[in-house]
Amino acid sequence: MFIDEAQVTIQGGNGGSGKVAFFSNKKGPCGGDGGNGGNVYFLADANVKDLKKFTEVIFFKAGDGQSGGPNRRIGMSGNDLYLKVPMNTTIVDQDNNQEVTLEDTLTQVLVCQGGKGGLGNDAFKTSTYRTPFHATPGKAGQEKKITLILRLIADYGLIGLPNAGKSSLLNKFTNANVKTANYPFTTLEPNLGVIDGKILADIPGLIEGAAEGKGLGIRFLRHIEKVSLLLHCISVESETIEKDYQTVIEEISKYNKAILDKKTIILLTKTDLVSENTVQEKIKILRKLNHDVIPVSIYNEESLDHLRKVLTE
Repeated sequence: MFIDEAQVTIQGGNGGSGKVAFFSNKKGPCGGDGGNGGNVYFLADANVKDLKKFTEVIFFKAGDGQSGGPNRRIGMSGNDLYLKVPMNTTIVDQDNNQEVTLEDTLTQVLVCQGGKGGLGNDAFKTSTYRTPFHATPGKAGQEKKITLILRLIADYGLIGLPNAGKSSLLNKFTNANVKTANYPFTTLEPNLGVIDGKILADIPGLIEGAAEGKGLGIRFLRHIEKVSLLLHCISVESETIEKDYQTVIEEISKYNKAILDKKTIILLTKTDLVSENTVQEKIKILRKLNHDVIPVSIYNEESLDHLRKVLTE
C-alpha cells in the first residue's frame, strides 16, 4: 500500500553524565565530561518511494552520549541518526507548524539536537575549591512530533471521475501495468509512468463531496500540486459531461484553488465507443468549459500519437 503521510516522534540522544573521580596518587579531581547526544537528521533518497516505514515504527531516537570517565576522559558522543525519506517530502513540526521540503538528495535537515553532556567534577575545581564532589547530568535530547507529507514529483497529472479512463491511458502510454476495471475506485493509490522522459501521475478518481472525505481522490490531490500540466479525463459515455467537469473542478477548488491555475487539457476518452457525430457534439460542449479538448481512445493509435505530440511540445 502506498503511504504518503505519517506522524512520528523524533528525539535527539541524551547527553552523558559527568563523572566524579579523583586522582589516586595525588590530590585533585579528574572526573571527565559526558559525551553529547546524537542529532537526528532527515535526508531525501531517490531509492525511497513512500513513507511506509514511518507507519511501522513511529518513534526514532539518536544515540545517547556516554558518561565521562576518570582521568578526565570525556564520554563518547552518541551516534547521529539519519532518516531517509522520498524526494519532495515535507517535514512539519507539529508544535509550531514550521515546515521544510526536501527537494534534492544533497540537503540534510537537522530536526532534533542531542543533549549536551554533563560536566565532570574536574570542571568545578577552583583555586579555593580543590575537591569538588559533584558533577552534572547530561541534558535530554530535543523531542518533537513530526508530520511527514509526500508529494509526488510529476510533470503531468491525470485527473477525473472514477472510470474516466485515466489508468488505461497511463498503461497505454507508459506500460505501468495499473489494474483497470469497469467499477469505481479500481485505482486505490497514485500510479506513475514515464512518457518521453516525463513523469505522468494517475490520481485516483474524485467524486462529489471528496473534499468532505467521501471517496478516495482528495487524499491524493497533493500529488498534483507541483505538476506543470493537468489532463482532465472525461468519458464520452457520460450523459452529464458538464456536471462531471464541474464536480472535479469544485473538489479541487475546495482543496487548493491554486491547482486550477495550472495549464489544463480536457481529454475526451473512450471515443471508440460512440459515433463520430457524438464525439463532435461533446467536444463542442466541452470547449465552452475549456478550449483545449483532445478526443482520445486507447484503441486509436492516431489519437494517441496526437496526444503524445502535444505533451512533448
